[in-house]
Amino acid sequence: MKILAIDSSGLVAGVAVLQDDVLVAEYTTNYKKTHSQTLLPMLDEVKRMIELDLSTVDVIAVAAGPGSFTGLRIGSATAKGLGLALDKPLVGVPTVDALAMNLYGTDGLVCPLMDARRSQVYTGIYTFEPVSAQAGGSPLEECFRLNVRKPQCALPIEAIAEELNAVPGKQRVIFLGDGVPVFAGRLAKLMERPYSFAPATCNRQRAASVALLAREYAAMGKTEPAGDHVPEYLRPSQAEREREEKGC
Repeated sequence: MKILAIDSSGLVAGVAVLQDDVLVAEYTTNYKKTHSQTLLPMLDEVKRMIELDLSTVDVIAVAAGPGSFTGLRIGSATAKGLGLALDKPLVGVPTVDALAMNLYGTDGLVCPLMDARRSQVYTGIYTFEPVSAQAGGSPLEECFRLNVRKPQCALPIEAIAEELNAVPGKQRVIFLGDGVPVFAGRLAKLMERPYSFAPATCNRQRAASVALLAREYAAMGKTEPAGDHVPEYLRPSQAEREREEKGC
């Protein structure tokens, strides 16, 4: 299966191509440009470098949210446009789940933190469960499945810290995401269990992780027609909130 993945849900923009178990290409930027300026040129460069015929792609994956409202719309529009033009199905991957996949195989608790503003984070709680691969190899290869202990949501940092502290056992928590530098000082006061922060190599969104989860979802039949895809914002936009406050 060949998957083209796009992530523009946060500060990072990414494009990746996954074919079966091989990450063929990945292009990631985290710089002071809007995704409307970067995403299509990145896709074009990946296409050129690996001589990709877009018609050979089986699935188009996109980070479906939550995240930046503008970024999600840009990613969604790009994925939908490609899907409609190529007549390919889409897989929308929860952004926070994909972030957790960056720490594949860790034995600790994984807690992505995306800065949601208004003193909140987009977050969730995850672990990786070892599972045996299908028979046929010798010896059997051990792999891991992402276990969603708390689905992605928008919470105050105090609320997610309280839930993490209440998890039984002494597993270390690993935090990652653009919310870490924003809330690191608060976490130092709130956390009652061991914790650490993921390094720069894996602490932001990666299109490769979106592709990896999309492969699982596609195998389970969790695809959708391109025209049906809608981003998952989790919260109303600022404009919607202001309209509500004015009673419009």
